[in-house]
Amino acid sequence: MKLVFATNNLNKLAEVQKMLPSSIQLLSLSDLNCFDEIEETETTLEGNAQLKANYITEKFGYNCFADDTGLEVESLNGNPGVYSARYAGTENNSEKNMQKLLSELKDKSNRKAQFRTAIALNLNNEQFLFEGICKGEILTKKQGEKGFGYDPVFKPNGFNNSFAEITSEEKNSISHRGNAIQQLIRFLIKNKT
Repeated sequence: MKLVFATNNLNKLAEVQKMLPSSIQLLSLSDLNCFDEIEETETTLEGNAQLKANYITEKFGYNCFADDTGLEVESLNGNPGVYSARYAGTENNSEKNMQKLLSELKDKSNRKAQFRTAIALNLNNEQFLFEGICKGEILTKKQGEKGFGYDPVFKPNGFNNSFAEITSEEKNSISHRGNAIQQLIRFLIKNKT
């Protein structure tokens, strides 16, 4: 089965490719010669995922899925949330985003946070939604060199290390995206499309 993952984020693409069974051939946007920047203009993670999936299905006619992920910090009323990638500005700079987050949490004792991923799957003219959550806390400083985005400042519950300090296999087994992708995979296998 061929399925398009509607993302230009090569880190996400590589992470997801490692998780899929060999029966699913994952195509990237570059495989479709699609270099369009699909703007995330919705106010929810689900809305952005649906917007991106619908764009690819309508323009190219492929079954596809898209995701959107946000870091939701309890003491910041769920922010940065849907604006996680653009938290410190429109240039999507992970370093600036982390510095802004750490600065805003400087005097806060409650550092509880969760990563949440929403996936929209367009399959055979139907749409399905999946959600994955990983609870944890924001560290007081960056730790680790692996991963991407907010990984160096996020420590998942039950771990002593940040996402940027654990292996990709460990991360995929507990992460928000890993959880949502596993739901997607189980759905695809169950429906044997």
